[in-house]
Amino acid sequence: MIPEMYIRGTQVNYYFICKTKLWLFSHNITMEQESDAVNLGKLLHEETFRRDEKDVQIGPISIDIIRKGDVLEIREVKKSKSLMEAHVYQTLYYLYYMHKFGIKAKGILSFPKSRENIEIKLGEEEKEKLERILEDIQRIVAGDMPPPTRSKICKRCAYFEFCFS
Repeated sequence: MIPEMYIRGTQVNYYFICKTKLWLFSHNITMEQESDAVNLGKLLHEETFRRDEKDVQIGPISIDIIRKGDVLEIREVKKSKSLMEAHVYQTLYYLYYMHKFGIKAKGILSFPKSRENIEIKLGEEEKEKLERILEDIQRIVAGDMPPPTRSKICKRCAYFEFCFS
């Protein structure tokens, strides 16, 4: 297995949200269990798509929902589109992961609250960008903790007290 295949989808998501959060999570410093926002997301995940196979673990990745068919459907369930780029690249990473193992798959981002689905496609441009991102994630995780940088999303982050108290 190639090194970038040990990266979890959550790490790809956190790469776009906050490098400090990425580093802390990657070093098993997790605080999500105390977050109301994370708990709300888990509840939404549990209450939607009840008939589907959920939380499918394939190596280091955990996919919210998988539907089998002619082409495997990978579905990520999200609360809102506020962190759209992070959601898209997390889903693209799952498609990339499947592609590396020769599995044809399509990606869907689902937003149950707004009853919206967005299809995500992995093209050559996305593969190249994702490979650069995966290399950067490995570099960040192997280095020292990046200093916290305050942004508008920090107040809702499970790591807020850790970073700014």
